[in-house]
Amino acid sequence: MLIEPIILEGQYVRLEPLSTEHHAGLCEVGLEPGIWRWMPQLITTPEDMRAFIEAAIKAQAEGAALPFATVEKTSGKPVGSTRFFNFDRAHRRTEIGWTWIAPPWQRTAVNTEAKYLMLRHAFETWRCIRVEFKTDSLNERSRAAILRLGAKEEGTFRNHMIMPDGRIRHSVYYSITDAEWPEVKAHLGRKFSAH
Repeated sequence: MLIEPIILEGQYVRLEPLSTEHHAGLCEVGLEPGIWRWMPQLITTPEDMRAFIEAAIKAQAEGAALPFATVEKTSGKPVGSTRFFNFDRAHRRTEIGWTWIAPPWQRTAVNTEAKYLMLRHAFETWRCIRVEFKTDSLNERSRAAILRLGAKEEGTFRNHMIMPDGRIRHSVYYSITDAEWPEVKAHLGRKFSAH
């Protein structure tokens, strides 16, 4: 697995290496508290967003993450962020997460295509045998979205995180394996043709 900054480009979305240049654009769309309700970090100010971006860039420099700005191609504006992380090179697996999309672009082709591009890179370039996802057990919308991708639910990590409001979060884990990828790829392709 050669983990280095890349651009992943589709029909609706371009995933660019996250940088401080995305700060202003992400602040325009990403400071709504509802976006961060289910995340272990609350971003409501430009300073919070800068810290979020800088932490992601630091994790990338340490080889622990590969963060992206999610850019809508028609407008050229960043509308969210996502990343690869939890790399296990020996066992050829990774996790996709820290994903957020501003409300006007939720339930559009943007997030589906971003996940498609990332999954294709993980399975076809890195030759991963497994890609993982996790979400808050109470986040029904995210859970349904992960299942719609074609991932399989595996179980719940109880008392997994302490949220910014002090609530104890249980995290539900999902995965897609290399054997499942051809079917998932075809399924996602059909979703794009419907747009």
